[in-house]
Amino acid sequence: GRTDGSDPAAQPLRRSQRVNDNNEFVAYPSRWRIGLLILVAFCFVSMGFWAVGAFGSPPVSDRASPAVSNAFGWLCIVFFGFGGLVLIKAFFDKRERLRINASGIHWTLWSEEMIPWSEISDITTWQFRLQKWIVLHLRDAERFPSASPLAKLSGASRALTGGDIAISLTGTDRSYRETMEAISRFR
Repeated sequence: GRTDGSDPAAQPLRRSQRVNDNNEFVAYPSRWRIGLLILVAFCFVSMGFWAVGAFGSPPVSDRASPAVSNAFGWLCIVFFGFGGLVLIKAFFDKRERLRINASGIHWTLWSEEMIPWSEISDITTWQFRLQKWIVLHLRDAERFPSASPLAKLSGASRALTGGDIAISLTGTDRSYRETMEAISRFR
């Protein structure tokens, strides 16, 4: 085989090719969107360091005590620092995130297994501010356990969204609208 990287089969699909030859919908990581999220995380971590006084004396607020400002700063450092590290890893990941076809839905951040349409009882939307999630309601959620760290958050996700699996398109090259159109086309 070719080793110069010019093998067309080895190249990621361009956006216009994301509905591939098998008429499947595929979403991949978007480097520029993930890059923006990394920048936001960096800003919050920097703000956290400022709030704890890492760049000189900490800010003084009439609304919050120094202890609250300090706690807020450490919360920003830990939460957004961890998130930033996860995003940096995702920035270099080129594997597909979501595949929708006649067989069902495969969200790689949840598991390596395709969830057949026959096992999906309903698909709803959950929205918080401007972000929308696609929520899968499964006939038997225990048949499709998560093989990823997301499993630890599945209970919280169920409590918030009312469904079994919440799919976020944040950081991908596809939109909520495109994904819902693909679901309508295949379901």
